[in-house]
Amino acid sequence: MIEGILVEGLIYSILALGVFVSFRVLDFPDLTVEGSFPAGAAAGAVVAQAASASPLPLVHALAVPAGLLAGFIAGGLAGFVTAVVHHRLKVPPLLAGIVTMTGFYSINLRILGGKPNLPLITNNPMLAQARSFLSSLLSPAGALLASCALVCLVLFGLLDLFFHTEIGIAMGALGDNENAVIQAGIQPNRLRTWGIMLANALPGLSGAMAAAYQGFADVNLGQGVVATGLATVMLGELVVHSQFIGVQLARVFLGSIIFRALMYAARSWGYVAGITPNDLRLLTALLIIASVAISRYGRKKR
Repeated sequence: MIEGILVEGLIYSILALGVFVSFRVLDFPDLTVEGSFPAGAAAGAVVAQAASASPLPLVHALAVPAGLLAGFIAGGLAGFVTAVVHHRLKVPPLLAGIVTMTGFYSINLRILGGKPNLPLITNNPMLAQARSFLSSLLSPAGALLASCALVCLVLFGLLDLFFHTEIGIAMGALGDNENAVIQAGIQPNRLRTWGIMLANALPGLSGAMAAAYQGFADVNLGQGVVATGLATVMLGELVVHSQFIGVQLARVFLGSIIFRALMYAARSWGYVAGITPNDLRLLTALLIIASVAISRYGRKKR
């Protein structure tokens, strides 16, 4: 049970990192995630399966990194489309995200070969390799948790390093004060485009990992993931208060684990209060509202 909560929390924390970048760093309300997450799942599953079935030893060995990279790139491309629609056509952020999300439903179907679902039960190289990681020291479940933790640690280190670079600091400043970025001689549209691509590439990577963990890639995997990501980010902000970017990134992982634990509790013991699995999205929405209300009340008291 605990290992399952931790694994799901780590996988979906990568999705929440993308939501954090778009909503908190860029101040760009983006719904593209509901298209980039399943795009990453579809691309990652298809590429990993194709590479694992290759007769070439090198290609076969690179099945897992190829699948993860494919998911990352597919999500980034979805973000690029949103950025182009927003900047070139002057479409508002929310509408640009909705347009991309809608269009990527058909694109994801094409990636999956015209099928809405791709089962990975018989050929799931990413899950198989994750469970075999440190197999001499850990059980399959422990190895899977260690694999997810390693991916998240690498991502945390890279993102923390990135947001301490000149372009990362400028990206953070863009969400606070665009005029300051312009006065520094940086083109804001180009910087925002890179930020939106990153904010969707991370959910694409998360989608590839989620598809492997769940045993299937589906075009409907993205439904409700924006709300999930927001709830995760806000839970982390409630638990840990900090202005340091490293701590802000770390609390996203913590918030994701807390959110998954709450959802597990609702599924397992919610029947006592009459809660069914059909109520989980309502609970997510109420959790977001409660987080906003508590944070505002806390600010007023300070």
